[in-house]
Formats: sequence, structure tokens, C-alpha cells
Amino acid sequence: MLKPTPKNKIMFKLYITLMAYAIFLVSCGTNSSSNGSAENAADSSSNAPVEKETANTSYPPAFVGQTRIAGTKTSTAWEGTVLTKDLKKPWGIAGLPDGRLLITEKGGTMRIATATGQLSDAITGAPAVDDKGQGGLLGLTIDPQFATNRMIYWAFSERSAGGTVTAIAKGALAADEKTIQNATVIYRAAPAYDGDKHYGGRLLFDTDGNLVISTGERSDLATRPQAQDLKSGLGKIIRINKEGKPAAGNPFKDSSAARPEIFSYGHRNTLGLAMHPVTKELWNSEMGPRGGDEINLLKPGVNYGWPTITYGIEYSGEKINNGLTKQDGLEQPVYYWDPVLSPGGMTFYSGDNMPEWKNNLFIGGLSSKHIARLVIVNDKVTAEERLLEKENQRFRDVAQGSDGILYAVTDEGRLYKIARK
Repeated sequence: MLKPTPKNKIMFKLYITLMAYAIFLVSCGTNSSSNGSAENAADSSSNAPVEKETANTSYPPAFVGQTRIAGTKTSTAWEGTVLTKDLKKPWGIAGLPDGRLLITEKGGTMRIATATGQLSDAITGAPAVDDKGQGGLLGLTIDPQFATNRMIYWAFSERSAGGTVTAIAKGALAADEKTIQNATVIYRAAPAYDGDKHYGGRLLFDTDGNLVISTGERSDLATRPQAQDLKSGLGKIIRINKEGKPAAGNPFKDSSAARPEIFSYGHRNTLGLAMHPVTKELWNSEMGPRGGDEINLLKPGVNYGWPTITYGIEYSGEKINNGLTKQDGLEQPVYYWDPVLSPGGMTFYSGDNMPEWKNNLFIGGLSSKHIARLVIVNDKVTAEERLLEKENQRFRDVAQGSDGILYAVTDEGRLYKIARK
């Protein structure tokens, strides 16, 4: 045993000081996002799935990793910053070449937001929308040649004699950015239906310069079967050119038994479309009923099963089609959630701001109130993380700006910047 000499006392005090300093450094290694949510920047991962709630069903997945994959945690310090709270029910975001963001608002107007959150006045000139229920001004995208032609394309719910339809329009953003000029409807997903739900409404340009569009099956029991009907435009992924005509190379273009604009079918309500930055494959997010929200790898001519198969149940608790979850000839989802994510808009990340997130998929969660980050390797989901879940917001859309940074909008009117600290 050491004797309490003056030298030993000095060494002991030095040891205590060094230990306290080490503890201080460790405690400073966790950062909170600038908007007050406690997002850790720990470099650890967890094998436990992020979903802890009981599933609505006991359906077994078709393969290992199809649901409740292992959780992960971003190791790079990042933050989610609220740029503005003054949007009015924003629905879609598109990055402009100069770094600003073009945003649709459900009631029928668009706005431009700067990278610091300054909002333009409402941009007018779009055709009237029917914004009852889930309708309104929906998703948008900009022309690949926007810098020279200023063309934008958007989806909206349009009132017609037979009800409402998901319509696609195009027009030029005026030089003063106050109006849309020469707005023209180029496509309508027939037939019309007198309902106010499941319009779909996302769109993007593929590598061939064609528009890829999502339509919903309009929700009700009476319209559900149209997701399987190749003569109907409901519950489909549609592929058209800039003039609204069926795109060359579509799988049913030469078939008299199908609409030539159909790319894939058997969809319920697709609120997210994205293209993988490396493989250029198309993916969608799809609303399930009670459980059974999906992520799908979209392939031409493929049937994705709704309402014949699903991993969800009716809101009443009853089984759908006697609980059938798989059938020969019907495509399985790459990934599904139960309970629901309520997936909205989504994007693959390809920027340099957060290299750790390269090629990860980010999906807005509505009723789940977070952004889901999925790590995908060889077309399989290998890990999942929840971002901004303490913000208590319904995340309607997530997009990457031309500055390589993620932005998100919420039903409550917020615009978030999600970037490295």
C-alpha cells in the first residue's frame, strides 16, 4: 500500500483531473440539432429494429429482411434546421438550378424558397384544383432543360363532370417568377371518380426525358379493382412524354388490351417516386391500408399486387382477400412496414454534404412523424434509421436541392434543411 507522501498526493490529484477532463470530452461528443431535437451523432449502430410497436398482423414476410430490418445510426454530426414555418400545407419540392426551392401548396399555389427560408409571394396561373380531402396541388418536377426553357410540370386533382381525376399540367415560370405562363393539362388519369382520396401525384423525369407519374386507385372498395385493370389509369405508374403521349418503349404500348401509357400496375397510392443515382432504377413508396406500407423497385409491365395481396388489413381490422400476402405472378415489396410509416415523398441522396448517406433512400413519414433513412445494398434494405422524430411533424416530401443538401416540408407548414454540422 502506498504511503501518503506529498508526491503521491500530487499524482493522485493529477489523475483525478485527467479523468474529469476525459469524461468532459466524451460528454461533448453528442450534438443536438439546431432546432432543438436531440439527434445523436454517435458512431454506433444497433441490431434492434427501430420499430418497437406491435404489428397489426402476424403475417410472415416473404424473405428475411423484408420488414423490421436492423437499426442503424448516422455517425456524422448533422442537424435539422427549420428555415420557415410559413408555408400553407406544402406538398412537393423541386430544386431549382440556382439552389432555391420550388414548392407546391395544396390549395393551388406555388412558392419559391431561398436556402435561408425566405419565401416568395404565391405564384399563380396554375389551373384550378379541387383541394377537398387528399386533393389539391400535388407533386412537381422541373424540366431537365429548365435553365433555358423554364418549364415545370405538376400533378393536381381536377374537377370534371364525372368527379375528379389526377391531372398532369405543364407551364413556364415567368421571368418575374410571379406567374406560370401557358399552363396546359397534358394528361388525365381516367376514369373520373366522385371521391377525395388516393390521387397519387408524384412525378419525375427518367433518363430518357420521359415523365414518370403515380396515380392512386381512389381508395374506395368500388375503385380498388381498377388497380388491376389495364384499361384504367388508376392505381398505376404512368410513363408519358412531355406532350402527354405514351412514352416509347412502354410495356403495353402495342397491346390493345391495355392503356399504352401504363408502366406498372397493382398500386394502391404512391406518394413517393425516386430514381437511384447510380443504377437509375425507379423506386416508389406506397401507402398500405392498416399496415403494409411498401417500398418497391419498379419494373416495366409488372403487377405489384394491390388489392389481391397485401401485408396490411382493413382499418376495421378485417383481413383483405382472406389475408393473402403472396401469389405467383405478383411482385413482392422490397420492404414493408407494420405498423405504418405512412410514406410520403422520397429521394435517394447523392450529394457531397453527407458522404455517409450516399445512395441511401429518405422517405417522409406522415402519421409516423419522422423521416425514414433506408440503407439499400444490391436492391435490399440492410438498415433503417429514424430522423427528426422528436419534431412531431407530418413529413410530406423530402428532396435534394441542387446544392447537394436534403430539404423536407411538413403538412404543418415547415421547411427543413437537413445537413452536416
